[in-house]
Amino acid sequence: MGRGVLQKSLCYNVSECGTTLDENMTNEISRVTRSKQEAKASYDRMSRWYDVLSGRFEKRYRDEGLGKLGAKEGEVVLEVGFGTGHCILALARSVGDKGKVYGIDISEGMCNISLSRIEKSGLSERVKLHCGDATQLPFKANCFDAVFISFALELFDTSDIPIVLDECRRVLRSDGRICIVAMSKRVKDGTMVKLYEWCHRRFPSFADCRPIFVQKALEGAGFRIQDASEMTMWGLPVEIVLARK
Repeated sequence: MGRGVLQKSLCYNVSECGTTLDENMTNEISRVTRSKQEAKASYDRMSRWYDVLSGRFEKRYRDEGLGKLGAKEGEVVLEVGFGTGHCILALARSVGDKGKVYGIDISEGMCNISLSRIEKSGLSERVKLHCGDATQLPFKANCFDAVFISFALELFDTSDIPIVLDECRRVLRSDGRICIVAMSKRVKDGTMVKLYEWCHRRFPSFADCRPIFVQKALEGAGFRIQDASEMTMWGLPVEIVLARK
């Protein structure tokens, strides 16, 4: 498949449709102030260094999420925000020769890093990557068995989160499953969360993601929670949630 595995479908306008989060919950989540073009440029710049800066610290949480998702032989799976491609490769190995893995990420730099990693692995025939915006997924309805999102949903502004989840629900088949790994916000946050949110507000390019209500967001989009667990990263709660359409 070679470099034909990467299809560009760049689009950065936010859709006006989709459900909205509960007003009280929305008010408690820090907003994302930078534009999608700024986010794209930032991740393009850091793509070569992302694994050194953040990737290795995220591995144990990604692996926990992949275990919950449980991709099987022959399934068709989508990863939203695949970054440097580690989970894409794990999913490609899980679905086998008869399965297929698709990915979408806003950063061309991340797409190119992942594409190189996939080609070196010899799994290009199982993977197809798109460079674009997850608020407008370039896929037909009811075409995926599972969706995986790891440390990516927190990067979307609060009004975009239900749009992304609506899109995931649209492309999932009946009883399809979704697993989200994300920094988690609680009704009563601890000191580390408050400190991190302060950093996010003051230095959004450095602390670009922020804690969100993962389960509530999924339930608001019409998903049924199947399993949820919590881990910590530097004192910050991380939720790993499995849900079904």
